[in-house]
Amino acid sequence: MDTTLSPLPSLPCFELRFRSLFNQGRGLAFPCNAKGEVHLDSLSDRARQNYLYARAVVGREYAQPAVVPRDSH
Repeated sequence: MDTTLSPLPSLPCFELRFRSLFNQGRGLAFPCNAKGEVHLDSLSDRARQNYLYARAVVGREYAQPAVVPRDSH
């Protein structure tokens, strides 16, 4: 769950998903590499704030994040 400043490929193949501990079906997901590294500069301001918040409340509001293959819609 490290944060990196190195560039990610233009289309990341993975997501870092934070599952809500209280609201089933709710959570947050962010594009990442296979190691779970999120490129903060590629996120919008709101997404960056959500990502930093989710990291801060792991174990209280969100479960440990999981790296999962990104849906290919």
